[in-house]
Amino acid sequence: MPTPSKNDAEPTVVTVRAEPIELCQLLKFAGLTDSGGDAKQVIAEGQVRLNGVVETQKRKKVRAGDRVTYGAETLLVRVG
Repeated sequence: MPTPSKNDAEPTVVTVRAEPIELCQLLKFAGLTDSGGDAKQVIAEGQVRLNGVVETQKRKKVRAGDRVTYGAETLLVRVG
């Protein structure tokens, strides 16, 4: 499992085709984890925040405008 990079810049915009997308799928799609299994593990361990709150639901629905943070990396979800 890769170590999240230390990046204090603006959030990375991730564009998905449709919403909602499951949190574990988003982490994998955005390349923050190598696999869906890795994504589920870091979520279960409480390492992921959704809109600033620790989220432990692997299949939590994420929508446009939501911010997902893993380590120092923050994603901003868009639909396009």
